[in-house]
Amino acid sequence: MKYFSKRLACLLLVLLLAAAALTGCAQNPETASEAPKTEAQTEAAPQKTEAAPQSTEAAPAESKAPEELGEGTKVFRLVVTDREGVTSSYAIHTDAETVGAALSNLGLISGENGMYDTVFDKTLDWNADHMYWAFYVDGEYAATGLDETPIAEDALYALTATAG
Repeated sequence: MKYFSKRLACLLLVLLLAAAALTGCAQNPETASEAPKTEAQTEAAPQKTEAAPQSTEAAPAESKAPEELGEGTKVFRLVVTDREGVTSSYAIHTDAETVGAALSNLGLISGENGMYDTVFDKTLDWNADHMYWAFYVDGEYAATGLDETPIAEDALYALTATAG
């Protein structure tokens, strides 16, 4: 009995140490120390997630003027965050009715059947790296795709490289 209790205590200690080591390795985005970011990286955008996309807050006022692209009577804001976390902000001018049509007309997105794998010449391959372009409207994961989302000039649209 004495030998059994020592083995049990030893086993519990090993399990406790293993659990502590594994939880210590996970990075908490709120407490993890990060390398300094560039001004473009500090602009707020929806966060990348390893699991299902989560809701995020709308981006605060941008510190840098967005790059102006296109021509037209409608203007909407678009924030693009690539796989390295680099964020770029754009003001898209268009006469198109949907976000997808506006970006396609300018050659800023490409793909097949509404499944866009390339955004601003940055391609994600689901089959190779399980990443896709998540689409957000005002910080919330979009309920419709790019091609079905009508342009609202007061909305903030975002495309974020996301691991699925």
